[in-house]
Amino acid sequence: MDDSWVFTDSAVSYNTLDDARMINLIDTVRKGISFPVFSSLVNRSPFSIIEWSAFLHLSERTLQRYRKEKKRFDPIHSEKIVEITMLYNLGTEIFGDKSRFDTWLGSDNIALGGQKPKTYLDSTFGIDLLKDELLRIEQGVLA
Repeated sequence: MDDSWVFTDSAVSYNTLDDARMINLIDTVRKGISFPVFSSLVNRSPFSIIEWSAFLHLSERTLQRYRKEKKRFDPIHSEKIVEITMLYNLGTEIFGDKSRFDTWLGSDNIALGGQKPKTYLDSTFGIDLLKDELLRIEQGVLA
């Protein structure tokens, strides 16, 4: 199965994951995200390759090798790529605009201990924390 569907027209969104899409997503993660799809995502995201390197706990050199060898990411890294993509799609939906959400990601946030939200994208716990915060914002509950 082609993994590019994951990143097309916000295909991966918390609001659109029925069982069939979830099974496809699991299969995609198990197979591994291809580097060309990842590269396309990097180009559409507000995050630099250095930031992605930190989020994925992979060195820049490793990412360069993946590109050169046209290698697929391991399932653990593919899952993180998908989690960040899902969170980014959710945030864009809630803020209604990519640039506003990008600003939020890069701004110090009192509710998050004065940290920039994007600093939490390197762990599943951090991604869950950001998801919860976004859902509070959606509901109008500002801490």
